[in-house]
Amino acid sequence: MSYNRSNIGSGSRNVGRNTFEFGRTYVVRPKGTHQATIVWLHGIGEMGSSWSQFLESLPLPNIKWICPTAPSRPIALFGGAQSTAWFNVEDMSENATDDVEGLDASATHIANMLTNERDDIKLGVAGFSMGAAMALYSATCRVLGQYGNGNRYPINLSVVVALSGWLPCSRIVRSRVHASQEAARRASLLPILLCHGQVDDMVDYKHGEKSAQTLRSTGFQNMTFRTYNGLGHHTIPEELNDVCCWLVARMGLSGYGV
Repeated sequence: MSYNRSNIGSGSRNVGRNTFEFGRTYVVRPKGTHQATIVWLHGIGEMGSSWSQFLESLPLPNIKWICPTAPSRPIALFGGAQSTAWFNVEDMSENATDDVEGLDASATHIANMLTNERDDIKLGVAGFSMGAAMALYSATCRVLGQYGNGNRYPINLSVVVALSGWLPCSRIVRSRVHASQEAARRASLLPILLCHGQVDDMVDYKHGEKSAQTLRSTGFQNMTFRTYNGLGHHTIPEELNDVCCWLVARMGLSGYGV
């Protein structure tokens, strides 16, 4: 498997009055037959390179991984300090205001990276922490067929994986999906894997559990929620093995463990 730097999908997106400058994108190319492409999204304060070399080591030879870098922006949760982040966060409470503008800008950037893949390639979005939240937002965009701003969402996602994250816009997603028969149908079919550690000290376990409950009540019938005793805000081999097995099963991949 080759490990390459690439500028695909890098640049800026104009949304409203803000300009978001995305950083470098890293690509891990498949060493086997290219069957799937997954965009992997890092956590707050990280870069695409934080995960690209790690993903290269997974026994999934037929997946191409795209690892973009989020823009650097002021984060309200950090008192306005700059950090790489997919969107702004005030706090982790359910009453916090969702940064739909930032979410849409990043979701558009992610979708654009997948638009040039061949028609026979299965597509996915995955991530850790804030990257997991971004992946789940992309899932809701896919199901609704549009971003939060009403623009069309162009990608047919095959899978979504979220590790140690949460569901943005959780207060409104249920009513929006239930308002559309097509959205409800898509929600019932889209495979989603949520994983969360029970002693996570960064994104509390209750946020992952609440997100899973919201997705289930919204109609995401193909959603799996796995929890791990003693796991904090990081990954462990057991969790990663679960992710690999789940991806192989849901995407019909060959060559696992090669």
